[in-house]
Amino acid sequence: MGGMPLNDMPWWRWRSNVRSALHMISDPVFQQEVWRTGRQGYGDVTDAVYRLVEDTWLDNWSAEKYVGTIFRDSQEAALVDVAVLRVLKILHQVGADAPAEAYLDHHGWPEAVRAAREAHVRLATADGDDPDAQPRSLEVLAIYTRSA
Repeated sequence: MGGMPLNDMPWWRWRSNVRSALHMISDPVFQQEVWRTGRQGYGDVTDAVYRLVEDTWLDNWSAEKYVGTIFRDSQEAALVDVAVLRVLKILHQVGADAPAEAYLDHHGWPEAVRAAREAHVRLATADGDDPDAQPRSLEVLAIYTRSA
């Protein structure tokens, strides 16, 4: 989000939250080093899921609804939809308050990671960011979403 044109999309704050969640969900190394160890500053898996669907209601309808406001095109929206469906399926099976291990050890998690990675790469690249950079802390995300 360092290179992301913050005012480029009308609902760029929501895009920032979705991107942050997808980034964390798509990075297995981050998950091992942060979520499995309980390292502070990044939230847990449930927090990432919440950022993914919180304001967007992507748990209730398609990302296609947000093309032109949060997402640049139908391809971004389709990739996000797949990632959201994979992650929410696991959430509903393990429970919202489950520990990180319940998500990360779930048989469907690798597919959720792949889907999140595809969406993350597409969104990050479109925003001029390096998709392989480390996920940013929630404090840094808050700074980005407060600035205009």
